[in-house]
Amino acid sequence: MRVDISLLPALAAAFMLAFARIGAMVMLLPGLGETNIPVRVKLAIALLLTLIILPLHRSAYHVDMNSMTSLLVLMLQEIIVGVVLGATARVTLAALSVAGSVIAQQLGLGFVTSVDPTQGQQGLLIGNFLTLLGITLLFATDSHHLVIAALNESYRIFSPGELMQSGDVAELATRAFAAAFKIGMQLAAPFLVFGLVFNIGLGVLARLMPQMQVYFVGVPLAIMVGFLIFALVLTAMMGTYLDYFVGVMHDLTPLR
Repeated sequence: MRVDISLLPALAAAFMLAFARIGAMVMLLPGLGETNIPVRVKLAIALLLTLIILPLHRSAYHVDMNSMTSLLVLMLQEIIVGVVLGATARVTLAALSVAGSVIAQQLGLGFVTSVDPTQGQQGLLIGNFLTLLGITLLFATDSHHLVIAALNESYRIFSPGELMQSGDVAELATRAFAAAFKIGMQLAAPFLVFGLVFNIGLGVLARLMPQMQVYFVGVPLAIMVGFLIFALVLTAMMGTYLDYFVGVMHDLTPLR
């Protein structure tokens, strides 16, 4: 009995190419690509997803085992596709960072920072809270399944070996950053209105009662009222963010 193993090199090459795309995307995905997650865990997740997705798209890889140059170019293209898709999903968290920065400034907490556990660097306290809450809700609502769907659909949008147009990538990046900033400002809109009204009121009060120390009265009051508003609108804020995230994922997985 003889076993034909002539297909193994091509299969191994296709596996490495798929792993390059999926691994690059997993390293950047919200909730999976955080710095506090061990690298081995990320690699294990990427390996598992590759084992699941590769059989579905094995025929899309046309590997020339006689040319190492073409194989390396194809792998580079796969890594670029994974980085573009992962970065697009990662930018969605920037909306929460923008909202947190605006809210902190309006509440007078712009100087209160802490280490962001998802990125391992300093960030505003409210922004870190919103980021952690957003990641938690993505898993609690099973929205991370849309990310796996985006991985699967990426083979229909960006076929292996197909050169990505730089104009399309630039347009995707521009729309992603613009949408993240827009949603971040919309999430912080109640606090922009509160800050405007509150500061105008303090200005009028300072003119009417010059002897009052407006600063010592205004800062604690702004924090107290701001946190009250924050508690009232938090549910609506995160609901809006989830709708935005789902919309971004559906853009990456268009209907057939």
